[in-house]
Amino acid sequence: MAMTDHLPLESVVGFAGKVGGGLVLHPNGKTMAYPLGATIVVKELGDTYSQSFLQGHNDEVSCLAISRDGAFLASGQITNMGFSADIIVWDLHARSVVHRMSLHKVKVAELSFSHDGRYLASLGGQDDNSLVIWDVETGNAICGTPTPGLTRCVRFLNTSSKQLVTGGGNTLVVWDFDLANRKLRPSPCRLGNIRRDTNYITIDEQDEYMYVGTTSGDVLQVSLSAQLFKHAGPHKSRVPKGVIAVASAPSGEVVVGGGDGSVSVLERGTMRTLASTKLESGVTSCVMAPGMHEDGGFGLYAGTETCNIYYLKYSPARGVLSELIQTCHSERINDVAFPVGYSEVFATCGREDVRIWHINEARELLRIKVPNVECLSVAFMPDGGSVVTGWNDGKIRAFAPQSGRLLYTINDAHPHGVTCLVGSGDCARIVSGGKEGNVRVWRVGPESQTMVASMKEHKGPVNSIALRANDSECVSASSDGSAIIWDLTRFTRSGALTANTFFKACAYHPDESQVVTGGTDRKVTWWDSFDGQAIRVLDGSESAEINSLDISTDGEMIVTGGGDK
Repeated sequence: MAMTDHLPLESVVGFAGKVGGGLVLHPNGKTMAYPLGATIVVKELGDTYSQSFLQGHNDEVSCLAISRDGAFLASGQITNMGFSADIIVWDLHARSVVHRMSLHKVKVAELSFSHDGRYLASLGGQDDNSLVIWDVETGNAICGTPTPGLTRCVRFLNTSSKQLVTGGGNTLVVWDFDLANRKLRPSPCRLGNIRRDTNYITIDEQDEYMYVGTTSGDVLQVSLSAQLFKHAGPHKSRVPKGVIAVASAPSGEVVVGGGDGSVSVLERGTMRTLASTKLESGVTSCVMAPGMHEDGGFGLYAGTETCNIYYLKYSPARGVLSELIQTCHSERINDVAFPVGYSEVFATCGREDVRIWHINEARELLRIKVPNVECLSVAFMPDGGSVVTGWNDGKIRAFAPQSGRLLYTINDAHPHGVTCLVGSGDCARIVSGGKEGNVRVWRVGPESQTMVASMKEHKGPVNSIALRANDSECVSASSDGSAIIWDLTRFTRSGALTANTFFKACAYHPDESQVVTGGTDRKVTWWDSFDGQAIRVLDGSESAEINSLDISTDGEMIVTGGGDK
């Protein structure tokens, strides 16, 4: 068995919602791009499974921008302190890298293409705080300058490539780009006594006004020609948690996305609120869909900090209507499980919820929420009749896989949290492991659930449990440096596997003559399941621990997942 190349990425359910302005739409209105870790997902709207992936960054993508003709996509990233953060310009048609550019330190905060696509403006984060103009054709820097104060956003004008604006902490500046002399000349905007920290800037199509979203929860309307403050909105009440995203509608209205999840439509002249709606969590991206509707309304896409994407339709008659078009976990996923002998659906678990997904359509079928607790493990019972889950409050909860109805709860299953569990082949028992190191066997039925045995030999958390096909034996992998083989008829230890590692994962080979383990020593080890001797050891990773593994049903392939991403 030889180590193969990295598995090709086929489909992704996810969206990095915490990246401000991370959701961008192709001018054709049919293609959407958004970051997901160090990868950029390019997705065809209306076809969940039609995805392609742009992979070239070595750390999290921090910002995206698309040219007006849709030919190029630019992306910036975060890196470690003292290192340069790359900007990559992609050819969207060929899905390939055109230029890789590096001048900013630590983080690229925002990017903006000029209206003709010839120039790209990039803004460094707070450790860099510089503004650079790049030639898109050659990939070379034309000029750069430090920016005043902490600057968060940059935007080229819509009709001229010779001017751009930046905003940040108490600063709002219009820059004249002098190509002949390779200079950027600032002209601060006059806001009177108003002091605002800028979160986001958008500019109307005619370059008459820019609309500035602030941390104070209001939007400033500023004349670009006079560089003078004109108006502020929304009236009567500001947006709680600040204005995070602003977009200019084709019909002239201003759309405001707030940190409280509100999406409001403001009238362009008076800045009064025409309509609003509330999403589940804070809005981080707003992007307009091209064109107008027959009733004079328009559509837009909004991304939220809990990693949901909504399509919103504004109608002068009916207000704002929202539709959830994509969802995923917003925090870490602790476990994933397939039903036995069935590959159409799978389950995942994380903070406060368990979700069941359809694999071909890459969409959520069911969400089971339990407030204020975190699900650490999930498994399907072999008959598919229930989904059993382990939680950090020490309880085992079983749910119906179609309705999400709670079937039963085992209280105090493990005092510090249920870290792993597996159901027996006859569906009459559950074997569970806990953070305190116990391995416990439970007899479960619709009316009662009782503990059959509690086996205590591990001195650290139990991270994984694998069960023999005939339910006579199981192996438990622990952070104490041991994996113990248990006799489930006498409930005693029948063997132990020891190594200089924290065991993170274990599995029986399909012929059950061997146990395969992985852990913090970065090794994949084959053990004889009879005498517990190591048979074979392979390097599973070059740089980080192995956190999970599984074996194909024919035993020909082993797949591992680790901290090396």
